[in-house]
Amino acid sequence: MDERLSKVDPKLLELLVCPLSKGRLVFQRDTNELVSEGARLAYPIRDGIPIMLVSEARKLED
Repeated sequence: MDERLSKVDPKLLELLVCPLSKGRLVFQRDTNELVSEGARLAYPIRDGIPIMLVSEARKLED
């Protein structure tokens, strides 16, 4: 298992919402991101810390 993934607290992931849509986030293990389907954004997780800034999020393609 990737060491970065093991540092993300599952309880924290349950509490986080998308700062733009306020919708729920889905953890994508393969890309190590939190995905907001409502906002079509993927927020990166760096060193076990979710980066919840719209300016840092990757836009999802259709």
